[in-house]
Amino acid sequence: MDSNIVIVIVIAAAILFLIIGFIIGQLYRKKVAEAAIGSANQEATRIINQAMTTAEQKKKEAILEAKDDIHKQRSEAERDLRERRAEVQRQEKRLIQKEESIDKKTDAIDKKNDVLVQKLEDADKKIEEAESLKKSQIEMLEKISGYSKEQAKAFLLTQLEGDLEHEKAVRVLEYKERTKEEADTLAREIITTAIQRCAADHAAESTVSVVVLPNDEMKGRIIGREGRNIRAIETITGVDLIIDDTPEAITVSCFDPVRREVARLTLERLIQDGRIHPARIEETVEKARRDVDQTIKQTGERAVLDAGVGGIHPEIVKLLGRLKYRTSYGQNVLNHSLEVSYIAGLIAAELGADVKLAKRAGLLHDIGKAIDHEYDGTHVQLGVEFARKYKENDAVVHAIHAHHNDVEPKTIVACIVQAADAISAARPGARRENIENYIKRLEKLEEIATSFDGVDTSFAIQAGREIRIMVKPEDVTDDKMILIAHDVVKKIEEELEYPGQIKVHVVRESRAIDYAK
Repeated sequence: MDSNIVIVIVIAAAILFLIIGFIIGQLYRKKVAEAAIGSANQEATRIINQAMTTAEQKKKEAILEAKDDIHKQRSEAERDLRERRAEVQRQEKRLIQKEESIDKKTDAIDKKNDVLVQKLEDADKKIEEAESLKKSQIEMLEKISGYSKEQAKAFLLTQLEGDLEHEKAVRVLEYKERTKEEADTLAREIITTAIQRCAADHAAESTVSVVVLPNDEMKGRIIGREGRNIRAIETITGVDLIIDDTPEAITVSCFDPVRREVARLTLERLIQDGRIHPARIEETVEKARRDVDQTIKQTGERAVLDAGVGGIHPEIVKLLGRLKYRTSYGQNVLNHSLEVSYIAGLIAAELGADVKLAKRAGLLHDIGKAIDHEYDGTHVQLGVEFARKYKENDAVVHAIHAHHNDVEPKTIVACIVQAADAISAARPGARRENIENYIKRLEKLEEIATSFDGVDTSFAIQAGREIRIMVKPEDVTDDKMILIAHDVVKKIEEELEYPGQIKVHVVRESRAIDYAK
């Protein structure tokens, strides 16, 4: 029992000590917390006081800066205001001056208006007097002549129209005859003589060549297994082979006549040889190219000899040879160049100019057409460039440059080449014309002729070189017939494009018909 009591007492004492320790700890912590709170309050008070002091200083500084800015802005505003007031005063002075000037001008205009009004009144009075005088004179003239005003006017106009029509027809005919006499005196001898003394054949070539085959089986051999032969030919030569149902023929198509000629020779030699495969094709093409180059060189040399000119650079001679395979509007360019050379020489001889220089310029005037498929630019630009490159005569270069009026011709040789080129290109048969365009031109020619009053029928004859117009004799006089021919010519020149000239032939005839019974 004693031990239990002791244990209980010990436990109770321990619990009592714990309670007393806890109470004492709480009191101590409270004291420490109160001390910390007091210290924090003092620090907060100090910080607040310091912040208020700093804020007061910042406030004073901001107020001072704001006062400075306000002072500056006020000064600037006052300066701007002074300047604007001065500008306004200047504008007011200018406006006052303008108003004074306008007032003076207004006064002057008012005075002029008064003067004009007075003059208009005087003029109206004079017009009234003139009208009354005119009316009285007209009445007197009507009494004397026996014609009214309208009848007299119609009579005078009829008389004047007849006189003017006759005079106009006579003047037109007179001017035409005089101009024709002056122009034909020299031109007839020079140009017609040159044309008559020069005759050249023209072989019209197109962009295709036809290769004749011994039989239709050869088409399959040319095509080859899976088309390898035809692909090889087209790739190496740069042409298109057209193999269709045409019996025993293959068409070679290419815009470049030299490449087309190489392909044609290659096909002909392959057909003769019989061995057709890619390796043989390549070998044959190279040989054909060498042969064509040799032909070009020989053709150029022969053209130089035929034209009778020498000292031409070998490269230009080759370009001349290439013209053999070039056509323009169906006209072979090499033959055209030779013809221009001949005609230019004949014209130069008639005029007493340098014949050799004229023939040389005529031969080389279209040299650019030999390479216009390969280089950018017109044949005139290319011709001038290559002629200068190979040190050709300056007069010849200028003639090349001027033969299509790219520049103004400044020498007699350039003018001669222009004329010779026009003669060669415009003469009948020199150039091929599309049949549809040809028919349309003839129809338009007849349409123009029949569009005039008094024309009965018209017929385009001589391949469009002449238009024959039948007029109504009861509506068209002999004088008016001349005017109709002149007006038709003028309208044809304005609305149609044609080579050479067109003769307008107006026919007026009267017929008497009777019957024997």
